[in-house]
Amino acid sequence: MLRIRGTVGDLPVDLTLELDEADWARLGSQFGGQVQAAQADAVAAAVPAAKPVNQDDALWQIAQDLLRQAGQLSGPDLLEQLEGLTGSAASGKRLLVRLRHSSDVKVVSGGDTPLYSWIE
Repeated sequence: MLRIRGTVGDLPVDLTLELDEADWARLGSQFGGQVQAAQADAVAAAVPAAKPVNQDDALWQIAQDLLRQAGQLSGPDLLEQLEGLTGSAASGKRLLVRLRHSSDVKVVSGGDTPLYSWIE
């Protein structure tokens, strides 16, 4: 199960999603559009086995995919999206710190705010 809370414009959003293995596979394939054809086959085969064990793992995977697809986001923009994803400021900040320390992420001071970039 995955809960998403936040806003769309001025409207509050509170969604609860229940995902089975097929749903996780489809979600994974949505984020795999930029993967080379050879890698896509390996990812598709591994998705059911790599299904997140708990909600924290699922959120971590989605947070990585969010930054990977964006390529680069400012700290405040990324935090806002993570808070919307998790439904709480504390959980969003935990994911932001985890991204900051990930070997796949480069953080550069960009004036007043840090810039988070996905390293390919």
